[in-house]
Amino acid sequence: MKKLIILSVLAFTVALTGCATTGSASPSEKRSLVQSMKSNTLDKLYAKKPDVKQQIANSAGFAVFDNANVNVVLASFGGGYGVVKNNLTGKSTYMNMGEAGLGLGLGVKDFNVVMVFHTQAALNRFIEHGWAFGGNADAAAKYGDKGGAVVAEDIADQVTVYSVTENGLALQAVLKGTKFWVDSELN
Repeated sequence: MKKLIILSVLAFTVALTGCATTGSASPSEKRSLVQSMKSNTLDKLYAKKPDVKQQIANSAGFAVFDNANVNVVLASFGGGYGVVKNNLTGKSTYMNMGEAGLGLGLGVKDFNVVMVFHTQAALNRFIEHGWAFGGNADAAAKYGDKGGAVVAEDIADQVTVYSVTENGLALQAVLKGTKFWVDSELN
């Protein structure tokens, strides 16, 4: 039964992620949408943590993802899209993401993730393999400019990760896995 639930959540997540940047827009319009999301997210993060701007400038590269996440008692799932920028080559790689997890939680939130890759090896490993596993505990109650959510920071395997909540109401403690993959349509 647990395997069926996990597979159902994962299938829903993949379907959700596929819809994140699809529609009638052309690939160039979709890339423009992702670049706009990236700029807006970085502006918000820099306003809250100005030192991140210099950290990104001195890094091998960075990624910015938009993610929607749903927690229903013991299951968590989500999906989104984003872009990885290689500071050495200037190349942008467009990617999708899907995640599933188990743990206590309830709520829905829309948040953005910024990853700073401190080495070229960490950046290449992320683009080529794209898996992330870990635990997550947070609380968010935010809508537009009302409410609050903490800018979370995590450092692992030569990558610093920042999470900025856009909207949502969630309380969760979840063990989850996230898969990132290259978007073949946008690259």
